[in-house]
Formats: sequence, structure tokens, C-alpha cells
Amino acid sequence: MSSYSKIEISGPDIIIKDIQNFELRDIFDCGQAFRWNKTESGSYIGVAFGRVLEVRKRENDVIFYDCSMEEFNNTWIEYFDLERDYSKIIEELSVDETLKMACDFGKGMRLLQQEPFELTISFIISANNQIPRIKRSIERISERWGRKIYYKGNEYYAFPTVDELREAGIEELEQCGVGFRAKYIYETIQRVLSDKDILNRIKSLDDDGCHKELMEFKGIGPKVADCIMLFSMQKYSAFPVDVWVKRAMQHFYVAPDVTLPKIRKYGREKFGELGGFAQQYLFYYARENNIL
Repeated sequence: MSSYSKIEISGPDIIIKDIQNFELRDIFDCGQAFRWNKTESGSYIGVAFGRVLEVRKRENDVIFYDCSMEEFNNTWIEYFDLERDYSKIIEELSVDETLKMACDFGKGMRLLQQEPFELTISFIISANNQIPRIKRSIERISERWGRKIYYKGNEYYAFPTVDELREAGIEELEQCGVGFRAKYIYETIQRVLSDKDILNRIKSLDDDGCHKELMEFKGIGPKVADCIMLFSMQKYSAFPVDVWVKRAMQHFYVAPDVTLPKIRKYGREKFGELGGFAQQYLFYYARENNIL
């Protein structure tokens, strides 16, 4: 079941009418993507799959600017998970009183379906890092090796393909502000260059196998592996545990001295195939409300 009533074409723009569970702030500010930025006018502009998109919410409609129907069908329907009924997910999760509260708070959130190679590099950069620094590093990598794209007279850069990163050395990567993670990024690039299909094969595994294989990459621990699985490989039992999820789980569900692996195991067992959705609602609620 789709999340909207119909689509209208208005000049170069596409308007999604009467959309449910779609709020730009909830989607782009919940820590799952790093290449979207809010404009002064309230729209968001981002780069994904080698394209620039400007999107705005207007009452119950969403406007995709300068977007062809072909691009909308081939890229953005899947990217924004528009065919999924989030009302049903929220209804199922809301039998839990804590999750009902978290879902009510972040009901406009959606899990973006992002490109696995870009996501893998991005979340290696994210480890023990702050979002502004993560975004700057990804932007510098894109500017240095990615393809230039123009939108409304401004320059943007696609995230580079693995082939475009072929000549990127550790020192050059360090210059992009990634710090000690440069060697992990370099080794990941080399591994994907030697086996172009590796991430697709990992994506095709079951959830546990996917998690295990991702952690074979240097610089990818349990939390980063779960993020890659959840945001680019459609593995919805993934339950990334960071400081905010740990606080939320300890505050609402488990004892204060429970370890991160035990919190992850508990979350996956409690929420099952909806674990990734539950995690994102809890994370967003805990961070925005400063749950201690």
C-alpha cells in the first residue's frame, strides 16, 4: 500500500498529494543520511544516486522540484520508501507504550533506501564522530573525486564511485578530515575494487549473515554494520545501538548495567522484523528530548 493518494505533474515538478508519515525534518535529521541540508526557504536539498533533489513539504503534499517522472519512478519512490505503509508499522509498534510515545513524536520519519557503497564509507566515517564533521568529510571526498552536478546555478557533487576513488590514497583521504578512519576507508575501497559485487552479495544474505560479513571490513563494528544493513540493505531486524539508543533502552526497558551487545540482542528479540524501525523512533525521540 502506498503512502499517498496520487501524483501530479506541475511543469518540471512532481507533487505527491495527501502523503502520510512524511516530514522532512524527521527524515533528514534523524542521523541516517548526511547529504541533505535545509535551505533558508524551508526546503531540503540533497544528493543521492548521482542526482540533486530539492524537496519541500506544503501542507499534506510534497513537492519534488525539477524531477522527471522517470527519475521519480526509478530513484525516489524506492529511496523514500514510498510504497511502504508506515501507518501500519506505527500501529504495530504502538502496542508498546514507550514506542507509541516515540512514534507519535517522530511519525513523519522514513527509512531511506541508500546506495550501499556510499553508505558503507559514510558510516565508517561516522564512528566516534560528530554529524557536522561527518558531513564535511563526505562533502570533501565528493568534491575531490565525485562528479560535478549543477542545480539552479549552484555546484553539487555526487558521491564518487569506487572506480573514481581508485587513486585515492590514505594521505589524500586524511586531507578530507576523516582522521584515523582514512586507512579503513582505503582498505574498503581496495576490497570493493577487487570484488565489485561484494556488497550486493552481502546484501543478499540473511540478516545475521549480512551483519557478520560487514564486520569483516576494517573499521566496521556492530553498530556501524547495523546502520549499513538498515539504511542501504533493507535488513529491518538490524538494531544499531549508539549512546542515545543505549540511554533510551536503559531508561525504558533494561537495567542500567546491561552491555551494548545485550541491548542489541534484547532489541532484536523484542521488536523482531520491525527492530530497525523501532530503533529509529527510539533514537530520534531520545536524542531530541535529551533522554539521560
